[in-house]
Amino acid sequence: MSLSLKKGQKISLSKENAGLSELVVGLGWDEVKQKSGLFSSKPKNIDCDAFALLLTNGRLAAKSDIVYYANKHHYSESVIHTGDNLTGAGEGDDEQIIVKLNELPAQYDRVVIGVNIYSAAARKQHFGMIQNAFIRIVDAKTNNEMCIYNLTENYSGQTAMAFGEVYRHNGEWKFTALGQGSNDDSIEEFADRYR
Repeated sequence: MSLSLKKGQKISLSKENAGLSELVVGLGWDEVKQKSGLFSSKPKNIDCDAFALLLTNGRLAAKSDIVYYANKHHYSESVIHTGDNLTGAGEGDDEQIIVKLNELPAQYDRVVIGVNIYSAAARKQHFGMIQNAFIRIVDAKTNNEMCIYNLTENYSGQTAMAFGEVYRHNGEWKFTALGQGSNDDSIEEFADRYR
């Protein structure tokens, strides 16, 4: 049975799921319908990009530890981005990141999962124009959803977001629902917060 999490809530993933070895982290969002007047141009689609930061002692050690649309596979093959959705249209997950827990090298203690709005400043877009945003964790072997976190706060003006993090603690895999927004204009700029 899937747990619905609140911002800041932490749960153990491996305690209730013996043998857990691989996660599908699904991220989804919908664009708020924008009005276009007779004399205004058609609004541009909002292109949200999911990413994962592999951290060592809570810090990002190298650019190669960022997994996103332009670097879909971490060199260890333990974290994989399955592909870029340019519009967020449709039901279910818009983008997915696979985390192979047993293959994650020991130096990485956490994987932060975030979303950035591509060219947000140039397109004058922000998370206030997004609705129904969520992150969910699925056991890849059984396809059972373990938890979901629906972002319900108002994130107007913010252009990047740490949705949640998967981390290793005392031999257990855990997840924290973060919901931390920022004004960073690129994935690299957001990643600098962890350097």
